[in-house]
Amino acid sequence: MNRIRVLVVDDAVVVRRMVSDALGAEPLIEVVGTASNGRLALERITQLQPDLVTLDIDMPEMDGLETLAAIRKSWPRLPVIMFSTLTERGALTTLDALALGASDYVTKPSHTGSIAAAQQRVREQLTPKVLALCSSRWGPVPAVAAAPRIAPPRFETSGVAGGRVDVVTIGVSTGGPNALATILSELPVDFPVPIVIVQHMPPLFTRFLADRLTAASRINVREAEAGGVLTPGAVWIAPGNFHMTLYRVNNQVRMALNQDPPEHSCRPAADVLFRSVAEVYGARSLAVVLTGMGQDGTLGCERIREAGGQVIAQDEATSVVWGMPGYVVGAGLASAVVPLDRVASEMCRRVSTDRLPGFSAIARAS
Repeated sequence: MNRIRVLVVDDAVVVRRMVSDALGAEPLIEVVGTASNGRLALERITQLQPDLVTLDIDMPEMDGLETLAAIRKSWPRLPVIMFSTLTERGALTTLDALALGASDYVTKPSHTGSIAAAQQRVREQLTPKVLALCSSRWGPVPAVAAAPRIAPPRFETSGVAGGRVDVVTIGVSTGGPNALATILSELPVDFPVPIVIVQHMPPLFTRFLADRLTAASRINVREAEAGGVLTPGAVWIAPGNFHMTLYRVNNQVRMALNQDPPEHSCRPAADVLFRSVAEVYGARSLAVVLTGMGQDGTLGCERIREAGGQVIAQDEATSVVWGMPGYVVGAGLASAVVPLDRVASEMCRRVSTDRLPGFSAIARAS
């Protein structure tokens, strides 16, 4: 059986050993080499032809961002997972790496605790991402990256938009920052409904992501705050380590945050937000499920469809990992399946129902 060949790049020998041992415990993965800096990494990629590279950010001679840029120039399709730290600098640098084309990232364990616990945490975070990112080459990996067989549609799936939409909710994970940047940058400044998002990310990362998306868009993106009021044409991202829900007070819809147990090992989780959206908005809900590992979002989309709402799923060809949208499509829940570059126009088309003629013209042109 062919195994997924991984090159581990980190300047710390203890980290190289820890990552190699963690990945080596998975029978489908083989660590074929290590490198202590970016220059050596580029040589080893040429020699070893790995299927995936794990890459530290802070290294001598060539740091992670320089190395990533060189990898993308010579090996544009080689999956690269960055190792980040849970600090402001680590969050900002990780977002830089994702913008440069990194496939995903994992956060390094803190220096507190045992080496065994740190290795276990790396195994739990890193191994599923390696399997998911390489599944297209090696075939679906059971219980990790494989979406279910496509089922017959359970609800209306015609190209005709449904009824009025009063909110858009988005769930996304692996590949999300770039996917969100693509979509939000294409929305008009007068987008007529609020947008609420779950992006699987830790604390700090979501705040900086919101800032970057605002800079790249014509609409305002911010991290959600407890008690905040949803307003048309603005975007809120659930903060890392908090579930986000909505509730109605008279004519206002407000946000709430909680630290209830993770769902699908995620907090925030798209299912939590989607269920809340279905309860508050019912048939006037539009869910968008984008690239990402796992099944988060499927049960929430089921609630939204049962309430009469609509669901857009990103297609497999443009997804970094077709897990989250793939499960939604496989369960027969998608009203439309579209490539990333058509998601914004599909959103505009569906929210334009019963809107002002001017916005309908924008929707048709976008």
